[in-house]
Amino acid sequence: MSFSNLTRRGLIKTSAVAGAGLALPTYLRADGHSGFTNAPTGGTVTLGFNVPQTGPYAEEGLDELRAQELAVQHLNGEGDGGMMNTFSSKALKGNGILGKKVEFVTGDTQTKSDAARASAKAMIEKDGAIMINGGSSSGVAVAVQGLCQEAGVIFMAGLTHSNDTTGKDKKANGFRHFFNGYMSAAALAPVLKNAYGSDRRAYHLTADYTWGWTQQESIAAATEAMGWETVNNVLTPLASTDFSSYIAPVLNSGADVLVLNHYGGNMVNSLTNAIQFDLLNKEVNGKKFEIVVPLYSELMAAGAGKNVQGVIGSMNWNWQLQDEGSKAFVKSFGEKYGRPPSNSAHTCYVQTLLYADACERAGTFNPCGVVEALEDFEFDGLGNGPVLYRGDDHQCFKDVLVMKGKENPSNEYDTLEIVEVTPRAQVEYAPDHPMFAGGELGKCNPGA
Repeated sequence: MSFSNLTRRGLIKTSAVAGAGLALPTYLRADGHSGFTNAPTGGTVTLGFNVPQTGPYAEEGLDELRAQELAVQHLNGEGDGGMMNTFSSKALKGNGILGKKVEFVTGDTQTKSDAARASAKAMIEKDGAIMINGGSSSGVAVAVQGLCQEAGVIFMAGLTHSNDTTGKDKKANGFRHFFNGYMSAAALAPVLKNAYGSDRRAYHLTADYTWGWTQQESIAAATEAMGWETVNNVLTPLASTDFSSYIAPVLNSGADVLVLNHYGGNMVNSLTNAIQFDLLNKEVNGKKFEIVVPLYSELMAAGAGKNVQGVIGSMNWNWQLQDEGSKAFVKSFGEKYGRPPSNSAHTCYVQTLLYADACERAGTFNPCGVVEALEDFEFDGLGNGPVLYRGDDHQCFKDVLVMKGKENPSNEYDTLEIVEVTPRAQVEYAPDHPMFAGGELGKCNPGA
């Protein structure tokens, strides 16, 4: 890529003229592929896919791996190309990344921060991974994002919903396509008010880690603003499998809504326990008792079975969307795996393509070039409508889905229905919003 093109694309600053005594950024070196961590030297480039292969979010991790493998095939020119055909950017050609064939290694986060950091570290130091993608826990995402910042590689987050990932724990080398707790609450509140009214008393059960904390804070603030009262918030360990002892007190609390700030296997188990207590058939305060699951996934809904029927929640993406990008991805994934993809699969697939595309547009694998190519990048064709990757915090802004458990599913994958596609403008917020305060994005770290 020429010097003038780099200037035009914003990859160098034009406030000073490159000349005598002024060193060019590393990614403007003649070879374009050295001077940074794991700079590829041969005909291949290695990506690291770090997902939960064991633990409470393992099913999400398996679907992420499926999508990551599919993305690699499409990048290497295998298969039908999927969303590469609908992506508004046309930088990807199906010849790898910058002409190098894409290879990948995998790690098991175990849904534990220490294990996730260790597996990411091994992929970077032993396998030469130049980018880490994946994860289904915000605790994991925050930990691995910090590691990648220190190591000088790009982290393309998978499923991470805590406000903190692009709030107080944001990092220049990290990017999140998935939505967050604030966005879920902003999308859900009007739907919940319309469905259940403004005079409600809510009891929250909350996963005791960064995601649960910020998810609960977000949904409580949004529902209280429309008139609901928060009766109680009880923290539950991530390792819990039986929530009966947490459900029982709800019956005598005076609450008429149970909000389950749980995900994955936790949500399946807590919702199942709530149904066993017959909560949805009770009447409290003269109102039918209701359950809300702020963050949904297709895999959770399938695991919970008929228990999800009529229960409202939010999602980042769903395979039933009819835009051309979503249809292309569902077709590719379905033909390869015989099932529709989950929203966690969609996120990891899209993040892999976005990384590769940024490298192509920047003309380098150097993380600093990739960062500048992704910051304030606007695109379309990958589902969710027009999307902005905001430069201030590396958070994606796009449409959000409100879902409801389907009353009469026609098959095992037909578990949820789209209630509303919430427009992007309704879920946007300022970079200095109090729920995202603290921490500094900092500067990109190219590492070596």
